[in-house]
Amino acid sequence: MPATQGRKPRLILVPSRALLVTFLITLLSFAVSLLLGIVGVLIYSRVYRIRPNLTMAYRNIAAPCAVVVAVIVLLVSLVMEVRHYRQAKALWSLEKQTAGSSLHS
Repeated sequence: MPATQGRKPRLILVPSRALLVTFLITLLSFAVSLLLGIVGVLIYSRVYRIRPNLTMAYRNIAAPCAVVVAVIVLLVSLVMEVRHYRQAKALWSLEKQTAGSSLHS
């Protein structure tokens, strides 16, 4: 079995991956909450027979929901990425040590 040495984990990738995941999930949650907000405003306007004000769905439902989701996802993804980085770094150093010792024996 040939010995292959992996790349050293880079710390700069931790925040970039966390921000990317945060952006994508925030965008998805904004879209879903806006859809649900529009449906809710339309149902409310039908029940009370008033004109639907769809800006309420954006201002009062979707935007606050997206902000809350963004904060939670950013914190969770940072914690997960730091844990993944520390584990990858430990495995890389262990792999480097075992590869170095097998070359000398």
